[in-house]
Amino acid sequence: MAKESGTGIGRLVRALGWSMSGLRTTFRKEEAFRQELLSCIILVPLAFYLGETGMEKAILLGSLMLVLIVELLNSAVEAVVDRVGTEEHELAAHAKDMGSAAVFLSLLNVPIVWLLVILT
Repeated sequence: MAKESGTGIGRLVRALGWSMSGLRTTFRKEEAFRQELLSCIILVPLAFYLGETGMEKAILLGSLMLVLIVELLNSAVEAVVDRVGTEEHELAAHAKDMGSAAVFLSLLNVPIVWLLVILT
């Protein structure tokens, strides 16, 4: 079922609604997203405190935002794979593992970025 996108401000309003729906759904259904969001809520004030310049603050905050973005994409991949079928399939396992690896790398990115910003 295709969504009617339209044009102009109406399209922007509908797109915002679909985005908020995606955030709500991910928050309700994905424990990992809730944990990562809680971590972000805790670390965002620390980023403003530790970042000395606007650039440093942006880099610290961007590393946190990246985790949430990658988790949303990983959850989308998992939902599509699960929608296609529940039987075990090598390609489905690869897709889920690759999504998980992407989340892992985005999480690994956070302490690396934070340490580089804090120590330099």
